[in-house]
Amino acid sequence: MKANPIIVALDVEDAMQAREIVDRLEGSVDFYKVGMELYAGEGMTFVRELLDRGKRVFLDLKLYDIGETVRRAVVRIAKSDVTFLTVHGSGAVMRAAAEGRRSSKLQLLGVTVLTSFDEQDLKDLGYPCSPGELVALRALNAMAAGLDGAICSALDVSAVREIMGASAVLVCPGVRSRLAESGDQKRVATPAEAVAGGADYVVVGRQVTRAKDPAAEVDRILGELGI
Repeated sequence: MKANPIIVALDVEDAMQAREIVDRLEGSVDFYKVGMELYAGEGMTFVRELLDRGKRVFLDLKLYDIGETVRRAVVRIAKSDVTFLTVHGSGAVMRAAAEGRRSSKLQLLGVTVLTSFDEQDLKDLGYPCSPGELVALRALNAMAAGLDGAICSALDVSAVREIMGASAVLVCPGVRSRLAESGDQKRVATPAEAVAGGADYVVVGRQVTRAKDPAAEVDRILGELGI
């Protein structure tokens, strides 16, 4: 049987809401994303609670600061058993994160281009290129910095896999099944398309967490993936 590639995004404001989702998904999912909102409210305390329950944690903080600050933050996070940590796709930031990770098992993923960004958003930021071109550049920079993989849209994952190779860990956020709402995402695809393109993991949020039966929704997505 294939491994479950679903990471459920705990995009809620407090531990009580997150805990309810985890309880309802017991036996269905063991990998959870803790992003900025939940981290701002609960910090490493809830992360450790998840780890103590035997869950894997994807800490999605997209660290972006001066190198020394990033390095020191990663040193602290690396002391936990967090599986993935995201950092901004800037070369200096990624190199600092890799230095802070040292010999720990923490896996660092570089953020390429947010799935909520399109070409106009990049132009507004001063980038004279397409999302795909910036994704490719940041994937190359992530490899050069010694990161373990990247965060990318399912629309870009095939190209990123070709750039970074078979050993890279590629995670696709912003995936939705055909009938699910796209929300604030612009460059989206289905979980099956992401996995077919080369994704190791797909991050699913509201489609599961707001479902009447979250476990049944996970099973439905796994069925789409042939698992």
